Amino acid sequence: MLLARALRAAAAAALRPLPPRLPPSPLLRRPAALLCDARPFTRSLWLLRGDAAGTQRPGLLRPPPAGVSCGCGGLHTEGDKAFAEFLIDEIKEEKKIQKNKSLPKMSGGWELEVHGTEAKLLRKIAGERITVTFNINNSIPPTFDEEPQEGQKADEQEPELTSTPNFVVEVTKDDPKQTLALDCHYPEDEIGHGEEEESDIFSIREVSFQPTGESDWKDTNYTLSTDSLDWALYDHLMDFLADRGVDNTFADELIELSTALEHQEYIRFLEDLKSFVKCQ
Repeated sequence: MLLARALRAAAAAALRPLPPRLPPSPLLRRPAALLCDARPFTRSLWLLRGDAAGTQRPGLLRPPPAGVSCGCGGLHTEGDKAFAEFLIDEIKEEKKIQKNKSLPKMSGGWELEVHGTEAKLLRKIAGERITVTFNINNSIPPTFDEEPQEGQKADEQEPELTSTPNFVVEVTKDDPKQTLALDCHYPEDEIGHGEEEESDIFSIREVSFQPTGESDWKDTNYTLSTDSLDWALYDHLMDFLADRGVDNTFADELIELSTALEHQEYIRFLEDLKSFVKCQ
């Protein structure tokens, strides 16, 4: 009896007329951003574009309004326009404060080679070849905002940006098999080794022998760290560099050169960014 009743109920339900089709929900006419707030956006892009017959659904994935793109195919917004105008003003201001229109020269007969952000200084002395390599990327120490002193404007006490890059000194003698490499940097606190001695503005961090002509240091070669090095040995290494022209005067001129190169590359970056935003 129960089975027969269930079969009759199912047959009646199948013959019952379907309810009238309701109009599309107002949510479908809302922008996509409001739809995302209303419910999770889980439907595929293919379904949102239309049904299997190719019917376009109203209000979803409409083409962008006219005038937001140009022949380059890039998107242009009011934000992009404001960004480009800001960059134009910024480039003008940076060129006003640019100290060196061309890179300053190093004293001591150093030859300069520049490849993008990497610079190389070359010098030959009595059969030795000295090469100093540095990169201006991430070479400006972070600045900390300080409250202006009494009677001083905020823009008057703004610190000047100075590039102090790490640099590697490579000394190659007549024997072409190996090169003495010294990894140097500018410490934040300039501390001399003696009370009466002149403070060194740079220091040696690591020393190793590397195969001549190799661009990358080999981790399998022994590297001497100066953190726990005897001061007498360290002083001899500093004198070794000074005899080859890498002293405080060289380090000062290197800062000036690196700062000029960094500022030059920064202005070039702003110009490239402006062209990219304006799609030129």
